[in-house]
Amino acid sequence: MKFIRALSTIGLSALMALVFAAPASAERLHFDHRLYPPLKAIFDQGRQDMIYFNNSDPKYVVDRIAVQGKSADDWTEALAIIARSPSRVVKNADDWMAEIRAQSAKACPSQFEILARDTNSITFSRRSTGCAADKVQFALYRIVAGKRSLFLLNPTLRGDMNEAMRRQWMELLQSARLEK
Repeated sequence: MKFIRALSTIGLSALMALVFAAPASAERLHFDHRLYPPLKAIFDQGRQDMIYFNNSDPKYVVDRIAVQGKSADDWTEALAIIARSPSRVVKNADDWMAEIRAQSAKACPSQFEILARDTNSITFSRRSTGCAADKVQFALYRIVAGKRSLFLLNPTLRGDMNEAMRRQWMELLQSARLEK
């Protein structure tokens, strides 16, 4: 997968926060980062220290934007964006959700709730209890499946997400769409 970042360090972040390009002729994920003002502020300020990018495995590209915290490695609120190629085990959005559930169960008890679903995407939440304080307590997920790629938007918070934050993150997640 090829990753294209549309970040503006000169304040033109009204473009797209991030644009993923998967293998040649594949889909791109677009979403409106402006719907979550703290995320928009990171881009407006050109805070490269708040952005982590890893494309060492072209089949699993990861980007994390710290929204609250000191850096991309030391954060309390973040947005993870992952683009991956389907595999024998994870072929679609439901498979990826099952993988996330299994991985979460190993870390600490979690409750999952499906919030929205359509033909090519699923949006759900995870609330974890009994975890160490440095672990994510609440997360939202939107998995969007294309023909050749799977994409994940994952706002996370080490703590409890209040209703206003949750509503804004949900608006951002709902803005996600695939384009060729």
